[in-house]
Amino acid sequence: MNDKARPARGQLFIVAAPSGAGKTSLVKALLERDQLIRLSVSYTTRPPRPGEVDGAQYHYVSRERFERMIAEGAFLEHAEVFGNYYGTAAEKVEAIRAQGLDVLLEIDWQGAAQIREKIRHAHGIFILPPSLEELERRLRGRGQDDPAVIERRLGEARLEMSHCSEFEYLVVNDDFDTALEDLLAIVRACRLETASQQVNLADTLEQLLKA
Repeated sequence: MNDKARPARGQLFIVAAPSGAGKTSLVKALLERDQLIRLSVSYTTRPPRPGEVDGAQYHYVSRERFERMIAEGAFLEHAEVFGNYYGTAAEKVEAIRAQGLDVLLEIDWQGAAQIREKIRHAHGIFILPPSLEELERRLRGRGQDDPAVIERRLGEARLEMSHCSEFEYLVVNDDFDTALEDLLAIVRACRLETASQQVNLADTLEQLLKA
C-alpha cells in the first residue's frame, strides 16, 4: 500500500500473552510482513540489558522522570513490575496513528484494561499456548531459569490466561505459521470494518452514493 492509500488515522492493536506462548516471535514476524503497523516502544525505569539500545527495546528513563510523566498524565497505561515502572506514552502512540499507521502494543491484561478505559475502539488479541504441558516445555527449553522461577512463571501464566475472555480475539500458537496467518487476518479484517472504511473511502462512497 502506498502513502496515498493509507487511512486517515491508524488503528490500535493490543497483543497479550503468558510468558512462553511465543508472543514476541509472532509480533516480530507480523511487523516484518505488514508494513503499515508499528510497535509502540514503552518507557521503563529498569536499566538496559547488554545489547539493548535506548529507543529500540525501551525508552530508558529515571524513576523521577517516569513519576513526573505519570503526574502529567502522559501515559495511556503504566504499571510497576518487580520494582520497575513500565508505560505506554500517549503522545508516541498518537503520533504514529496520525501518520495513518496502525500501532501495536505488547502489554499485559492489566495494561489492556487501562487502555480500554481511554480508547474505546482498541483491538485486543490474546495469544494462547496449545496446552499447559507445552507451555512448561517451552519455558524449560529456554534453559534460562531455575525450576523455582519456571514454577512462578507458570503461576503467572495461569493468571494471565484467566483474563483472555476480556480480549476480542484469541489465537492459539500451536503451529507458528498458522498463528501468524491468524494474526495477519485479524489485522486485515479490522481495517475493513465499516466505521474505518467510511473514513478511508469517504470520496469513493460519496461518488458511489450520489443520487
